[in-house]
Amino acid sequence: MTSTTFGPRGWTPERLGPQRGRTYLITGANAGTGFQAARILLGKGAAVVMLNRSTEKSTAAVARLKEEFGADTEVSFVRMDLSVLDSVREAAAEVLRSVPRVDALICNAAIAQVPEQRLTPDGFESMLGTNHYGHFLLSGLLFERIEESEGRIVVVASLGYKMGIRTIQFDDMNWDANYHQNKTYSQSKLAQMMFAYELQDRLQAAGRTGVGVYVCHPGSSRTSLISTSGNLATRAMFRLMSMSPMVQSAEKGAYPEVMCATEDGLTPRALYGPTGRNEWVGPVGEGTLEPYAYDKAVMQRLWDLSEKEVGHTWGL
Repeated sequence: MTSTTFGPRGWTPERLGPQRGRTYLITGANAGTGFQAARILLGKGAAVVMLNRSTEKSTAAVARLKEEFGADTEVSFVRMDLSVLDSVREAAAEVLRSVPRVDALICNAAIAQVPEQRLTPDGFESMLGTNHYGHFLLSGLLFERIEESEGRIVVVASLGYKMGIRTIQFDDMNWDANYHQNKTYSQSKLAQMMFAYELQDRLQAAGRTGVGVYVCHPGSSRTSLISTSGNLATRAMFRLMSMSPMVQSAEKGAYPEVMCATEDGLTPRALYGPTGRNEWVGPVGEGTLEPYAYDKAVMQRLWDLSEKEVGHTWGL
């Protein structure tokens, strides 16, 4: 399957016009697709603020980008650990102090395939706490700034949302009884998608249509995601896969999130990413979206639960 919207080659950064005067926030931007998204946007003149956990890696990433694009390149970072709600609150406060304009918040950071159950300091299963609750709170705290800029929220999901039970396990959100590295990861990515689609509905109902909300995935890309959190067997399998043509570069994996942050005329209720074989690789466009990802009753229940768990009410 190829994308017809953007021609046989799909969306590429060649479509991206000058970005001077625009500011993009990217979580998890010191490596992988987040770093490559920063590179693409900086190369077009944008300002990029990275929200990363590691000060050391962030300092090195900023230095690399300034070396590539020049010392006056507008790239900086704010330290934030998505798995710790207080850290998210502190980072959001720093952004509100220092970043007057947010054209898009790209929710790119994630952990995946954690081999055994771990809990965040706030008591959440680690993948749900990091991938979903952390981004849910961050987006809520920054929403008014994004709305002032008529900006966007981009949720970077994963085809892994299909690997699990295809709904939210409300009676055991931490998977105490049946933890499984893939199924539990799947729930965290499905939760992120449901957050985005429910946010779309709530903004529409409130008549607050200035903010665009889009969902994408990187396909199968060579990043450090599995190598930093998967178990030995998963890491070995992904290393072998990464040598095959069914895995693309991290740069190509960044195309969908950059597209969702910048391209006009996108469909809100969609999942953007590679449209080639298995939708793992190939031209970037609108892919397949399974209906259970926007099951209304589940989305509403998850939203209410998420507000309660993170202690933040959106007012939508």
